[in-house]
Amino acid sequence: MADYDYDLFVLGAGSGGVRAARVAAVAGAKVAVAEEHRVGGTCVIRGCVPKKFMVYASEYSKHFDTARGYGWEIGDTRFDWPTFLMAKDKEIARLSGIYVRNLQNAGAELFHGKAVLKDRHTVGIEGERTVTAKKILIATGGRPWMPKELEGVEHAITSNEAFHLAELPKRIVIAGGGYIALEFAGIFKGLGVDTTVVHRGPNVLRGFDDDIRAHIAEEMEQAGIRILLGCQHTKLEKTATGIVNHFDTGHSCESDVVMFATGREPYTEGLGLEAAGVELAANGAVKVDEFSRSNVDNIWAVGDVTDRINLTPVAIREGESFARTEFHGTPMTFDHEMVASAVFTQPQIGSVGLSEADARHRYGKVDIYLSKFRPMKETFYGGQQRALIKLVVECGTERILGCHVVAPDAGEIIQMAAIALKMGVTKPQWDSTCAVHPTLAEELVTMREKYAPPALGQVA
Repeated sequence: MADYDYDLFVLGAGSGGVRAARVAAVAGAKVAVAEEHRVGGTCVIRGCVPKKFMVYASEYSKHFDTARGYGWEIGDTRFDWPTFLMAKDKEIARLSGIYVRNLQNAGAELFHGKAVLKDRHTVGIEGERTVTAKKILIATGGRPWMPKELEGVEHAITSNEAFHLAELPKRIVIAGGGYIALEFAGIFKGLGVDTTVVHRGPNVLRGFDDDIRAHIAEEMEQAGIRILLGCQHTKLEKTATGIVNHFDTGHSCESDVVMFATGREPYTEGLGLEAAGVELAANGAVKVDEFSRSNVDNIWAVGDVTDRINLTPVAIREGESFARTEFHGTPMTFDHEMVASAVFTQPQIGSVGLSEADARHRYGKVDIYLSKFRPMKETFYGGQQRALIKLVVECGTERILGCHVVAPDAGEIIQMAAIALKMGVTKPQWDSTCAVHPTLAEELVTMREKYAPPALGQVA
């Protein structure tokens, strides 16, 4: 039997790779991890965590208005971007350090440099050395996609650069209609930036429930964000006063910053996966089975690099399942059904289960329970933000197939709903729960009338 330098070598020190490495090392395996950027991966360094800090910062503009409506006397307010960046970067550094310490405490060795496979058992580490490993885990995540063929695209940024802008722009155009585009639109608008979203599709948030998509677009526009649908860039032109955005509709507008949030792609390019014989999908994702094993029997992959469900908690669960299976002798897989998600738009979106369209396609007839309303916090001072709550229920069994919420703190609400849906809760069981009053979330368990969409020509 061949001797190897390591029992497990992990490419990527993001959430999935770090969890797998720690769990394997605790079992007594000799583990190494290579990271070419900062330890923590997309989520901690340039994703979920710093984005949430930015959301928090941007929400204060509305909080100040709300406070005035509740009788508080508030004078002039001013946001200082450099102060925020300094505090944000300090916290990200602290969190990255925790990831490093957790790896070291578990006994894993950390290499700072890009790792490239030479063959199925051999890894070359940039600036370090070449090592061998019995098992290899690819956990390199994803990266923003840019339309390289677009004229002037070099003048645009992605979400990566949005976290480190030298100064806050006065005007921004964001290309894309997914959750990253909409979250940053809310962030920049809340920080006082004139914000425009440009999306080539007929509506934002493809893949989400259609009522959710329409509702969040309305709420964002009501908040002052321009959303241009059926529209995409044809050229970016740098001028003395900014960047001119040219669109295929024949229109144009000028902004200080152009951000592309038009999707992400698995990061597999240049990792030597071809040399190891690893099979990739058309978009570059590593093809894996339910145990996250690739077509090469000693190489696995977890997280965004597999393009299954691109969420940090999913990557963590996939990484732990792999390590438990391979190093603890307890075979386990992660169930990708009923995974909840939150979109930190303003208001937030929480979603778990099937959209109405997907439920009808899979199960045929379904019942819909839907409520749109202004929360009591808004009605008190004349605020216009509206909440939406929707349940999708299978006819006959009355099992709840989907729960969708658009409201402040929807991300917090949907976490508890996800537990019930994962357990197969039915509408009668759901309704037997006593409401917590007065709360926005009580609407979840007080909807009794099935929703009938308005007749053509009527307003909902």
